[in-house]
Amino acid sequence: MTKWIIATALGLALLYLIALYNGLVRLRHEVTRSWANIDVLLKQRHDELPKLVAVCQQYARFEQDTLTRVMEARSAVRDARARNDVPRIGALEEQLRGLLAQVWAVAEAYPELSADARFGELSARISRLEDAIADRRELYNEAVNNLNVRVESFPDTLVAQALGFTPARPLTFAARDKADVDIAALFQR
Repeated sequence: MTKWIIATALGLALLYLIALYNGLVRLRHEVTRSWANIDVLLKQRHDELPKLVAVCQQYARFEQDTLTRVMEARSAVRDARARNDVPRIGALEEQLRGLLAQVWAVAEAYPELSADARFGELSARISRLEDAIADRRELYNEAVNNLNVRVESFPDTLVAQALGFTPARPLTFAARDKADVDIAALFQR
């Protein structure tokens, strides 16, 4: 009878450990999947940026410095994505978002550019992608939070540490980068 109780207890403990492990694996994959969704949208937006710059360049008076900074920021984000450096991506993406706001603000000073159908289509597409990225970022950060809670909670932390599970890093932006864009300041540059 004692052997049966010990065997049952060990079996239940093993099942519990398996359930903990599988739960951690599921959450880790959720973080990976959520990031992949963001990555797809970032790539789509980055594919649209050269088209937007090309349309703007057709208007000779448009600020070349602004367009150059947009392309440099795009390149820096692409490099950070290749290294899977989530905190750096967050900072660079926010910089790129600010530059895009500057492009749109400066474009308002060029009525012929603002009226250009291609510019309007690209601007609308990039804006929709921005909204989708924000939605996906929320889902990603929720997945990161769920994983981190499990990795840091007892008794899950024992299994997580033993099997190499580590907390994930959320995609965050600086408070100043989340503030409304000062359109008037953009025209003073």
